Amino acid sequence: MFGTVVVGIGIAGSVRIRDILNPLPSSPSEHLKLFGFVSRRTLGNIDEVKQISLQDALGNKEIQAAIISTDNKSHEENVRMFLEAGKHVLVEYPMALSASTARELWEMAEHKGKILHVEHIELLTEEYKQLKKEVAGKELVKGTLHFTGGALDEERSGFPAFSGIARLTWLVDLFGDLTVTSATREEQKEKNYSKMTAHFQTENKKPLTWIEERGPGLRRDKKINFCFKSGCLENLPEAPRSAVGIFMQDQNLFAKKLLGQVSREELAAEKWRILRCLDLAEEIQQHCERPVKIHS
Repeated sequence: MFGTVVVGIGIAGSVRIRDILNPLPSSPSEHLKLFGFVSRRTLGNIDEVKQISLQDALGNKEIQAAIISTDNKSHEENVRMFLEAGKHVLVEYPMALSASTARELWEMAEHKGKILHVEHIELLTEEYKQLKKEVAGKELVKGTLHFTGGALDEERSGFPAFSGIARLTWLVDLFGDLTVTSATREEQKEKNYSKMTAHFQTENKKPLTWIEERGPGLRRDKKINFCFKSGCLENLPEAPRSAVGIFMQDQNLFAKKLLGQVSREELAAEKWRILRCLDLAEEIQQHCERPVKIHS
């Protein structure tokens, strides 16, 4: 059994508590035992799970694993503290708001012989699994992925290329390594509106575009337009809901890693994808923050 603590009790943290308390029978998650939760707020007990202090969580030898569900800007600090304390860590994406920090944390985990698992539930939805099947084996000509959603507090969530890294992960997982060719950002700060547009090339020099658009009242939605030599895919495929929730699927994967049931090849491929996407996110941010040249 792996004694586990949940850090951060927002929507994701609350789901984590629920899923650890109710593991699927005969699943890897049955090996996680919830010891308590940590929150900046004083909440008392939740579902008979006790609130404990951060110091207690770090120092308790019976706690071997931490699930980090805080806001994005706090991920780095919490991951670092729990790795330094000798704990395995599951952290919601993005694991950090800079690529160099992410690499440093990964190296720390490897040096200490601990699992660092980054949640990417966007790859676990039935919708995405079906999309991946439909894209498999097709030769891309060009493509666009356009996400819309409500406004975010960037101080807490980070630059859009990091807070929206789930979309970037889709593109890399579907089409392989990408090169950033350009990126721009339109902002209307008084309206809390932001539109980031990033352009890529695939290894076969095919163009891909990612648009991340957020503002008050914008409905959460993803639109695709992927054109292949055999035709275009303009709508996400309809897929039935999975019997197993995406956070539970992710938790099972973390527990499988703790139990040594994931191959080195799978771990290496996942590490490459996560760190590569963070490299790309940082490059996009640098493009967007370059001063605009004015030609006279």
